[in-house]
Amino acid sequence: MKKIIIIISVVAAALLVTVVLVRHFGNKTNVYYWRSVPVEKGDVNVLVTATGSIAADTSVDVGVQVSGIIAKIKVDFNDIVKKGQVIAVLDTTLYYAAKVDADAALQRAQVALDEAKREFDRSKNLFDNKVAAQADYDVAMTAYQTAKGNLVSAEAQLNRAAINLKYCTITAPISGMVIARNVQVGNMVIASFNSPVLFTIAYDLKKMQVQADVGEADIGQVKVGQQAKFTVDAYPNDVFTGEVTQIRHQPVMVQNVVNYIVIIEVPNPDLKLMPGLTANANIFIQERKNVFRIPTNAFAFAPPLEYFQDAKLLPDSVKKFWLNKLRQNGELKKQQIVESNGTVGFLWIKNGMDIFPKQVTKGLNDGTFTEISGDIHEGDEVATGVNHSPTAAEVQTSSSPFMPKFPTGKK
Repeated sequence: MKKIIIIISVVAAALLVTVVLVRHFGNKTNVYYWRSVPVEKGDVNVLVTATGSIAADTSVDVGVQVSGIIAKIKVDFNDIVKKGQVIAVLDTTLYYAAKVDADAALQRAQVALDEAKREFDRSKNLFDNKVAAQADYDVAMTAYQTAKGNLVSAEAQLNRAAINLKYCTITAPISGMVIARNVQVGNMVIASFNSPVLFTIAYDLKKMQVQADVGEADIGQVKVGQQAKFTVDAYPNDVFTGEVTQIRHQPVMVQNVVNYIVIIEVPNPDLKLMPGLTANANIFIQERKNVFRIPTNAFAFAPPLEYFQDAKLLPDSVKKFWLNKLRQNGELKKQQIVESNGTVGFLWIKNGMDIFPKQVTKGLNDGTFTEISGDIHEGDEVATGVNHSPTAAEVQTSSSPFMPKFPTGKK
């Protein structure tokens, strides 16, 4: 009888061990190693990127109104000039001769007028005394009036010659700096419908502007008064700040793309910025400072379907809800979980080796980061993917405290 009891006890013990082993190894769940990013505080900025060129706030192209040969040039590049200062002189030989000739013509017209007046006075006296005929009187009057008209014409010719002679002396129309000189002594310049540009004078290089090209898709977001920052290749480590002061409505075609010119005013006290430099600008449309933010792609993440079958911390109601969301033709349908109503999204928060969903309110999105608010804390780890193997940190964290530790040689 004792032998039978012993045999039964051994068999029962064996069955119990088998059941335990089956439960332990047969129902072993999958282990997931989550990639994650922390919730952090920072700035979220919505920007419009544009490329443009630096230009002086006010600049004037100096041309000529008469044709001639450049006889003198009195300024050079980067010279500071005052309004009215002589900057170049044309050869005046022909224009001076024309003025002398016009002066002589005026004298001749004056002599002719004096003679016509004497004849008219004589004819009038005779006509009044009924000695001269009416026809002779009319002829004298006509000659006198013609002489007066010729004198006025001669005066106009002299004024024209004097003005042309004056135009041979080219003066600065504004005070500023000479930033371009396109002629040399001896060059021939011809005044025509398109007057040649001899000099370009910038009014004040301490105040510059960026003429930025903004695409038609972004121009609706740009407003006067918005702040902008830009860099130039000449000073790659410097960031310059300006303000949008004008949005021009004239479209500009660049490689079959419609652009609009946005003027960004920039102070330039150190004269670092020079006309013509290429600027890469960012115009700040909206800005949030020191807010909770998370990479935008975190909202597109969802765990594999198998995780919901293995997860122990998730309530059955949550599992059922997400399984219905994620199961479509046996594959993950991520787009269904990005948002629930346009401003609300779900993040998967790590809790040890498990993750659980948390609903947050989405704010400003700059394309890289999204502002979030709700039951969320700085430092929370948000899952963004699944690794096939644990990281070094996870291996170190998951090592058993009961395993013997070898001496390291440190005291």
